[in-house]
Amino acid sequence: MKRALSILTLALLGQAGAATLTLWTHYEPAGEVNWVRQQAAAFEKKTGHKVQVVSVPFGDITDKFIQSAPKGQGPDLIATQPHDRLGQMAAAGVIEPMDRYVTSKADYDKTALSAFTYRGKLMGLPLFAEAVALVYNKKLVPKAPTTWAEFLAAAQAAQKAGNLGYATQIDEPYRSYGFVSAYGGYVFKNSGGTFNTGDIGLNNAGTVKALGFLNDLRYKYNLVPEGVSAEAARSAFIAGRLAMLYTGPWDMGDIKKAGINYGITAFPTPPGATGKWSPFVGVQGIVVNAYSKNKAAAVQLARQMTSGDAQVAFNRAGGRIPTSLSARTKLKADPIVAGFGRAISQGTPMPNIPEMGAVWGPWGAATAQGVQKAGPNYKQILDKAVAEIKSNIK
Repeated sequence: MKRALSILTLALLGQAGAATLTLWTHYEPAGEVNWVRQQAAAFEKKTGHKVQVVSVPFGDITDKFIQSAPKGQGPDLIATQPHDRLGQMAAAGVIEPMDRYVTSKADYDKTALSAFTYRGKLMGLPLFAEAVALVYNKKLVPKAPTTWAEFLAAAQAAQKAGNLGYATQIDEPYRSYGFVSAYGGYVFKNSGGTFNTGDIGLNNAGTVKALGFLNDLRYKYNLVPEGVSAEAARSAFIAGRLAMLYTGPWDMGDIKKAGINYGITAFPTPPGATGKWSPFVGVQGIVVNAYSKNKAAAVQLARQMTSGDAQVAFNRAGGRIPTSLSARTKLKADPIVAGFGRAISQGTPMPNIPEMGAVWGPWGAATAQGVQKAGPNYKQILDKAVAEIKSNIK
């Protein structure tokens, strides 16, 4: 045991002598680019290692990494990669499992850790996350609704007063997954970080109920008119005409600029659901090259960049929601971090396997068809989508 601990300690301390690390990043906003460079400079000062920061476009970074890593031409680490690309990179064998390097995971949000777990192994260190939540205008909805009855009453009161009660793009699967989960639906069955692509839950009884609920939002409760896009909903909220907006952190900059007095809360459990609303969560984190000759130093830098203090600095640089629980505690006065942080912790990571690419098209078409008119045959629509998904996977 003592020998094993000594080996681990040596690995974490790094190799003898100074290493030169190459760090790829796709960040473009000046604040986030500066944060990366500051982290690199602090690491150089602390360890004596050198860090070369290279900007690679977001759309190119994954494929370029997969192609170059086995040839010894790739970076030592990347800041950052979306978790739904993990399966593609893991299948190519280019990312280093992190479990043996990370002795404590207590400070990371469990949802974020789950997102970066592929076939039972931790394949990266999470840095930030995002999910949708219910953003409400306190002028129109003074108190956050915590039940479906309170939500419906607040929305209908706003509409009676000449405003819009609630809006979102309801035909988008990413946004609708929280309702699917609440009613007992799922994409692929997940057992400890391993997805069973033969067990698809997008046409089970729960998903049928969820699609019916989306239809009811439009045709029974008259809350989301036909043709409402995410942009139209955002614009109405910024103009002060919408009481409640279902969106993510990406819209909060414009909402703050508009001077809206807002609150952020979880969507209440929808009517008749047996589970809580659990939205899809997207996570980005730092991955280490499995072919790197400087793995220990690269892991050391990755751990530094995902530490609580570093995540606080990253939030202040660009407004991202930390995956570090200690960082969220330090930022608890920020309603965006607090509100979306709770949604992330309550959420479900998007599946991180390549087969997810076969899902979005058929599922999106089914969701759109399910809200085009009142009371269609939801089961038939979803059965057709799942049949197409299975055909795509084969």
